[in-house]
Amino acid sequence: MDRRFPIGKFEYVGTISKQLRDIWIKEIDEMPVKLREAVKDLSDEQLDLVYREGGWTLRQVVHHLADSHMNSFIRFKLALTEDAPTIKPYREDCWAELHDSVNTDINLSLLLLEALHKKWVVLLASMTASDFEKQFYHPESLEPIRLDYNLGLYAWHGKHHIAQITTLRNSLNI
Repeated sequence: MDRRFPIGKFEYVGTISKQLRDIWIKEIDEMPVKLREAVKDLSDEQLDLVYREGGWTLRQVVHHLADSHMNSFIRFKLALTEDAPTIKPYREDCWAELHDSVNTDINLSLLLLEALHKKWVVLLASMTASDFEKQFYHPESLEPIRLDYNLGLYAWHGKHHIAQITTLRNSLNI
């Protein structure tokens, strides 16, 4: 198994139905609870283990999820209120090395994710089919990203990082 991508990479081609969007919204809704369960009872020493050689610590993964999902939520709001806005990429590798990601209690990010995802799900549930067709432009990939695709990407993103945590826990029996 590839520890970097324990559930595989996100790749979706085709029409995204309302039923699929509903599944992804449910996954966004459930992610904070599943993440909290994945890190339950881990000590500080265990949170500072890397999930793979050259990878982040479990602590950094939790804080990365908060950083990344905040950015995605903002991108949704930008796309809903502007005409195909160009988003601001960020250096997630550098953000993961900042003090708030390396040395901070994960409960701050767990609480943030719980509140953020509740607010995000309210927004997602209010969106129409045409809202999900709206897009933003990503200057690194040099292409527009539709909100329905981005919804799927972030549903996958949460499961992806939770799987990194649970895979390490299972391999070390912790």
